[in-house]
Amino acid sequence: MAGNHDHGRWTRAMDGYCERIDPSFWAEPVNAVTNAAFIIAAAFMWRRTFGLGRVLCVLLAAIGVGSFLFHTFAQPWAALADVLPILLYTLVFIYAANRDFWGLGVWPSLGLTAMFFPYAALTVPLFQMVPGLGGTASYGPIPLLIAIYAVLLRNRAPETAKGLAIGVGILLLSMTARTLDEPLCTVLPLGTHFLWHLLNGVMLGWMIEVWTRHVLAARAAGR
Repeated sequence: MAGNHDHGRWTRAMDGYCERIDPSFWAEPVNAVTNAAFIIAAAFMWRRTFGLGRVLCVLLAAIGVGSFLFHTFAQPWAALADVLPILLYTLVFIYAANRDFWGLGVWPSLGLTAMFFPYAALTVPLFQMVPGLGGTASYGPIPLLIAIYAVLLRNRAPETAKGLAIGVGILLLSMTARTLDEPLCTVLPLGTHFLWHLLNGVMLGWMIEVWTRHVLAARAAGR
């Protein structure tokens, strides 16, 4: 009985988005198809980057696949496939930033990366207090952290800091689109969640570009 209960828990129908009106596979066609933005961004950046940048490209493509599964199957197991690649991308990028933006060694970089978990645990409840933010609150710590890095890097690496600030701007736009999906549902039956996909595909690809430019500039300067 317990096994059946667990199975049902992972395969129950979920409905979290304006576009979905029934549990069928193609109930969110636009939300599903716009995940191609992640795949396209990953393929585009694959030719422009190297090393950890390519690891990020693989994870970026995985975000597109996971999100596609979630917006078609719309079940808890697919929700997990949606969020895990996002978490992994975030952690790998933080590690890359610690190592290459600050010039830290492997263990200090890993140690600072691990600090993301207590940082998120402290800040997510604060974002949950913001009226109307809803489920988007769980993403709140990310633009804040990028903004902190941008401010701290403004003298050490001004171009990188500028690139990170642009990333924050794009992410805030995409978070706004995610937040407005349900409130605007009666006016826009299609919803606005698809813009979250399109803007995030651009934003995550741009973050790989920012890292790539920084590493190439450092190499050219002999650092």
